Amino acid sequence: MKAGRRSFPLDRVAITLLVLAALVFAGRHWLRDHPQHNPWAPFAIDDPPGWATAGKLVALRDDPALCRGALGRAGIDYAALPPVGSGQCLRADRTVIAPDAARGLSLVPRPADATCAVGAGLAVWLRHSVQPAAQRVLGSPVARIEHLGTASCRRIGGGEAGSWSEHTTGNAIDIAAFVLADGRRIVVRSDWSGDGDAATFLRLVRDGACEVFATTLSPDYNAAHADHFHLDQAGRGRGWKACS
Repeated sequence: MKAGRRSFPLDRVAITLLVLAALVFAGRHWLRDHPQHNPWAPFAIDDPPGWATAGKLVALRDDPALCRGALGRAGIDYAALPPVGSGQCLRADRTVIAPDAARGLSLVPRPADATCAVGAGLAVWLRHSVQPAAQRVLGSPVARIEHLGTASCRRIGGGEAGSWSEHTTGNAIDIAAFVLADGRRIVVRSDWSGDGDAATFLRLVRDGACEVFATTLSPDYNAAHADHFHLDQAGRGRGWKACS
């Protein structure tokens, strides 16, 4: 052996390789049991939000057929409508989710004519955030959600210049209120700034939306959102989100 060089026993190499193999094996099994963190597992609405959810939702936004397949596997009925509009206002993906009272996925005054990725986000949000928070804080499930619309061909802020709103392509929805099964109505405008259970519920579901939607804007963002939550699936790459 040359001076200054040390041998590395083969048994140590073998132990290292065995440890690495065990870690890989354990990691694969852990990901199998936690598909919400597994980027290779198919998106499923029943999976809670996890590390991989943002990337999966990006894929749904870019592939309406993949998104509609996820709705179908979850037993959610929908209708695919023909494209409308042109140019910046072309709405190529129009997916209307059928009312589902059991899930609370009933939108009034009318079903949401939005992109499939928005509909899938709503289903995940209801399943993993809205309904658990309603039961825990308010003691009653949500029966329906009041919204202010999805599609509006305009720029952000309504001006003649600037970036186009996600509402332009129906890739957004504005949520104004939640109606509980017991008849109570939780309203963003009047209940957000309180300190009771209604305000607690609204903050919990806002935070839950931040895990599912690319953009979540609440009354904390600015005065223009004093009466609603703006939720959209904007494409920003790498699953980057905006939450306020």
